[in-house]
Amino acid sequence: MAISPLLVVLSIAAAASAAASQIVARDGHGHHHSNAAPLLVLNETEVTMYHSPTPPSYFTIDWDDPDPQGARHPGLMIAHGLFMMLAFFVALPAGIALRSVKHAWHGVAVLAFYACCALGCASSMLYRKMTPNMYEGAVHGRQGYFILLFAVSLSAIDILNLVRRLVTFFRSSEKFELYSFWHNTILGRDLLPQSTGPEYTGLTAAEPESIDDEFAESKLPPSPTNVQSHHPLRRQSDSEDQGGSQHEQTARWANRVHTHRRDYSVYSAASDRTLFATRSPPSEETLQDDEPHHAIPKIKERLYKRVASVAFATAERALVFAGLAQVLTGIVIYTGGCRENYVNGCLAHLIKGAIFWSYGLVTFARFLGSFSELGWAWNRAPSGHPVSAEFVESLVIFIYGITNTWMERFGANPGDPYTTKQIQHIGIAVMFWFAGLVGMGIESRMVRRWLASSTMAGVKVTTRLREEGAIAEPPSYRASFNPFPALVIGVTGAAMAAHFQTYLFQVQIHQLWGNLLLGFSVLRCLTYFFLWLSPPTSVLPSRPPTEALGSFFLACGGLEFMFSTEELTIAAMRRGRDDVMMFLNVGVAITCLAFCWTLCVVAFKGWLKMRSVKPSVEYA
Repeated sequence: MAISPLLVVLSIAAAASAAASQIVARDGHGHHHSNAAPLLVLNETEVTMYHSPTPPSYFTIDWDDPDPQGARHPGLMIAHGLFMMLAFFVALPAGIALRSVKHAWHGVAVLAFYACCALGCASSMLYRKMTPNMYEGAVHGRQGYFILLFAVSLSAIDILNLVRRLVTFFRSSEKFELYSFWHNTILGRDLLPQSTGPEYTGLTAAEPESIDDEFAESKLPPSPTNVQSHHPLRRQSDSEDQGGSQHEQTARWANRVHTHRRDYSVYSAASDRTLFATRSPPSEETLQDDEPHHAIPKIKERLYKRVASVAFATAERALVFAGLAQVLTGIVIYTGGCRENYVNGCLAHLIKGAIFWSYGLVTFARFLGSFSELGWAWNRAPSGHPVSAEFVESLVIFIYGITNTWMERFGANPGDPYTTKQIQHIGIAVMFWFAGLVGMGIESRMVRRWLASSTMAGVKVTTRLREEGAIAEPPSYRASFNPFPALVIGVTGAAMAAHFQTYLFQVQIHQLWGNLLLGFSVLRCLTYFFLWLSPPTSVLPSRPPTEALGSFFLACGGLEFMFSTEELTIAAMRRGRDDVMMFLNVGVAITCLAFCWTLCVVAFKGWLKMRSVKPSVEYA
């Protein structure tokens, strides 16, 4: 069962954020009282009572201080940042998209990735040779080399697979043909499931989602008669596809895009989506009649390949998030921030804000149509029963809450009383813990069967009730409408908008990103409301406009979360930049740039799939 690689990465990041949670019991965040009025003017004496003076940094050498010794080399640092961002946010996503269709230029994208990394590393090494060390103990460089080593290991897997295919080809007795050698051996397209469709990506006539589907598909030969009977949604003949408008052809194609769609009746014994009945696998005798002895090994091999493919895709996409982490740590090292007792609040704001930022981009990608094969694009899942997006959201929330609950007291001595701020943060963590658990329970099919059985226990099923459809599953069962992830984010935003801060400007920044998260929650609830009234019936992405707005609020709120660190707000006040509108406009501009990048990546992948697949479904 495929789980989105991007959201698996987010669950790992949530666990990491819990490990780096704020330890604020006795540091700079714990020296103010919530009953005091926020200050309007920066009090430098009060700041130095709890924080050391800000030391010089690479930024001050390059842009602020005079340069009598010739140590100023901002061009090299600009080149380093530019090349590394080209590598991780241009060449790497392009390579992932090219790999998804086994395009011949995938190797070119990989070489471009490593070339940009090499140029970026060279610029960084030259900069460090010509500039004094302004940040003792920085781990940005070591982490970067570890990420590159991880990328090289993934490329090594590609190379080993290529060698394996070459050995298999030369050991075989097949006649050498240049096209088949390039197509199957070099590109490995014989291992790729055939995609279908003229426009939408991710809707593939792919391998069955379960062993049951494998057996079900093996029972009927691929004759036209059996195809018609085995695929109830195929209502048009092949001759009809030759005529009609492009919209009609797309609609006909979409109705045939998957070969096994289910009956949604509660009491249908053949349905996998019933609440009380499940389809049992065929007996061993059936296997002997319908399939040869190699059927089970073949199924195991396909399942193994599927698991390996999902694991590799997860690892490859994790590099994009690793690139974001390197951008954040690079900015911190260059500006000289997050030192001494600033480090805990800095880690909390950057890691947690980055999670909201990343999930906002993922949500926008879902709006564009990503993960539609899993039913995550607010569409009807084409086949199988993949994990819902709401379940993954609830799982991430649960992991964060259950770990972070116990970490708010790490900075306190045994016997110390609980501070107000500790109670606030522990309360939020407990909310994440149990709300995530409730969300996962609602998404569980077993729990849903329990809830339905309690309702149907005293109902006597009659023919009249069956004919009237009174005992059939309501249309709302076609999709998940789980409000608890949105509830958690909305309550978090509302709470942080009321979070006490020392200075009025800090209060305003927290209100800004708190209200943005609250706005996402409201818009997500509106999405559920409208889709509950009209549940999705098509396998194509429905693209609710509330999700486009909600994803923007979520991403921008995460970015403003990162902007609200104590050190950054104090630096803005010192320079006369304590303007909420400026912070908002900068966050909106960066978010729009990131959304444009997301659109380009998703559209590029769709364009590649459209050019590489056939315009009709193959049932053989």
